[in-house]
Amino acid sequence: MGKTLVLAEKPSVGKDIARVLGAKGRGDGLIEGDDYVISWAIGHLVTLCEPDELDPAWKKWRMDALPMLPEALKTKVIPKTKSQFAVLKRLLNDPEIDRVICATDSGREGELIFRYIYDQAKCKKPVDRLWISSMTDAAIREGFRALRPDADYDGLYESARCRSEADWLVGMNASRAYTLRYDVLLSVGRVQTPTLALLVQRDREIRAFTPKDYWEIRVGFGDYEGLWVNPESKDTRCFDEEKAKNVAAAVKGKTGRVTENERELKRQPPPQLYDLTALQRDANRALGLSAAKTLEIAQALYEKHKLLTYPRTDSRYLPHDMKSRVAKVIATLPEPWASPAQPLRALDKLPAGGRVYNDAKVSDHHALVPTGSYGALDKLSDAERRVFDMVVRRLLAVHYPDYEYQAVRMTTRVGEHDFRTTGAIPLKEGWKAVYRGGDAKEKEDAPLPDLPVGTERTVRSVKTKACKTRPPEPHTDGTLLQAMENAGRALEDETLRESMKDSGLGTPATRAAIIERLIEVGYARRKGRAIVSTDKGDKLISVAPEELTSPIVTGRWEKSLAVMARENDPQAMAQLSDRFMEGIRRFAAFLVEQAKTAAPDAAFEPEDRRGGKGRRKAPAVKDLDVACPLCHEGHVTENSKAFSCSRWREGCTLTIWKNCLESRGGPTLTPALVKLMIEKREVAGSTGVITYEPGSLPAFAPNENAVIPVKEKKAARPARKTAAKPAAGGASRSRKKAESSADAAPKKRARRGKAVADKAETPEAERPIESLLDLLKD
Repeated sequence: MGKTLVLAEKPSVGKDIARVLGAKGRGDGLIEGDDYVISWAIGHLVTLCEPDELDPAWKKWRMDALPMLPEALKTKVIPKTKSQFAVLKRLLNDPEIDRVICATDSGREGELIFRYIYDQAKCKKPVDRLWISSMTDAAIREGFRALRPDADYDGLYESARCRSEADWLVGMNASRAYTLRYDVLLSVGRVQTPTLALLVQRDREIRAFTPKDYWEIRVGFGDYEGLWVNPESKDTRCFDEEKAKNVAAAVKGKTGRVTENERELKRQPPPQLYDLTALQRDANRALGLSAAKTLEIAQALYEKHKLLTYPRTDSRYLPHDMKSRVAKVIATLPEPWASPAQPLRALDKLPAGGRVYNDAKVSDHHALVPTGSYGALDKLSDAERRVFDMVVRRLLAVHYPDYEYQAVRMTTRVGEHDFRTTGAIPLKEGWKAVYRGGDAKEKEDAPLPDLPVGTERTVRSVKTKACKTRPPEPHTDGTLLQAMENAGRALEDETLRESMKDSGLGTPATRAAIIERLIEVGYARRKGRAIVSTDKGDKLISVAPEELTSPIVTGRWEKSLAVMARENDPQAMAQLSDRFMEGIRRFAAFLVEQAKTAAPDAAFEPEDRRGGKGRRKAPAVKDLDVACPLCHEGHVTENSKAFSCSRWREGCTLTIWKNCLESRGGPTLTPALVKLMIEKREVAGSTGVITYEPGSLPAFAPNENAVIPVKEKKAARPARKTAAKPAAGGASRSRKKAESSADAAPKKRARRGKAVADKAETPEAERPIESLLDLLKD
């Protein structure tokens, strides 16, 4: 009988498995024992081919080569780690190996890593799956006793493969199309772009916000205070300063009478166990950690220190059969957690509430909890210990009773004015006792007197405080994660809202990477704890079609992938896969057509290609030192393709394309010519028109038949033009070079015009929101 090859996702995991299996013989990229050979990947060793590796015609970025829709996407070995792939390929095809165990991470991406390697090596040997949620020795042994055929996870693999190929088709096509259209490197993605839209939307709301003055009138009655209440709106803010002064003067020193004293017993259940996204949100709020840093720490607590279960989970529940194991975890907790654990240890059995133990709501992995192995506690960094503390206290809290309090609402009337007093009187501390001494700090209300209705109180003090309404807060890692998770839940369409309630944008395992990607490509930046969009990110959302920025399509895709991952019937799985990829291919073609026919409404700043990690560095925009002829407040600036106003963010729409006269035999506009035009005739309205007669200088003039370089548009999102002839010029350098013949420009305009005219007849160019949603119905 031959040996079994165990293929782990990374060296550290492989070494842990080898230790448990008793394998000690070290070789090149492997550890060998009597019955097992343990080797490993280093993350992804195999990936999808680049476009030019599928078709040499796709090497050069050309608009007329898009969309790229190969019949099949092929894989290749990643050059950087080809030596380790060679080790695995040799082992997978070694005659002495007669069985393979997939021991990559127990999730969608882990399954893809293994299958890509297995298929690339052309291996045909039987495969079993090791599926574990903890890296303790006991969990590994238990996992080897419960191996399942890897075919049971075909749905998971199909879901992973479709996700990977969908990202390739959308990302490669849309990124090339928009880069060529706007002559600046633009990265566009299936999940990345709608996530950016969430950031941009919040930042635009902040910029558009106009603060309003208001006043709070606070009256002291000795042992309690009350806030003035507007009798009509029930708001405690007074937006009229004179009225606020009059109210304060009217009640000063007067006697009031209690007209309302409502006291209601309320319960607050403990927060649920952590999944990854919830942990990232709380760690960002309480500890200031980024989503990526929290994932890194949770992964180390799982993989290196063996203290936590599998972190990339999307479940906040435990299966019922884990109750006895959880009881052991709680029973062995050391200080500082032993004290809050003591009341639970004294119970005959742990409470079995449905908010904690629910088999129906456990996905591939259960909620994030401690493993019960505490040997590495003294090796933790401060950040690791604080994240571990959050998970431990949450496990204790969910088994505690509810927090009980008395909600107080009291109204005191002075003359014709009402003053409201609210508060909460704690009755039973419940689960909040777990957080005494932890990182959580909670402000308690001052005690309130229990006054019968009719009780009179004299006004002892009156304070009028001037305030301003505040704009929405910028997104942080925590709030952006929540927005991604809840994307689509605010939709008006009830059917769409229901279909997206369990999907959102991305998955717990990918959301942190998406946020970091937005920063890496220059669409967002960190500002303290906040994440804000950049000018480049804002402009991309302005020019991208709604189908790319809306969470609807992406959310439905994520839901379809989740359904696919749970499917066991091969025929149904194939149908789901084909349907999904059909929708993706149509969507990629649609995005390309949108880019080809889009009017160049946004002038992106020029960028230099020499930046690291694929980014470009943006040089300063040149200032022409001349007032804007439209808004008269900004000044005209020059970038690589156009002249525009420095106040474009504030809504000025001035855009004069440098090549706007070339199709009429005119010159390329220079700073000197633009300054001369502006000085010769100032633009009177919101639309500037340039006329040109051969042999003369261009000048502004009201001529409807002339080229119009300054287009009137809405201050927020420009309306998409699908039937009008696009403005002349704006072609990319790559495109111009490809079409070097004398009549290239007229041909290009003709092709674009035909594309617009034929758009309704082209299946790939349909506006795909409705059609894609039909394709993706369960």
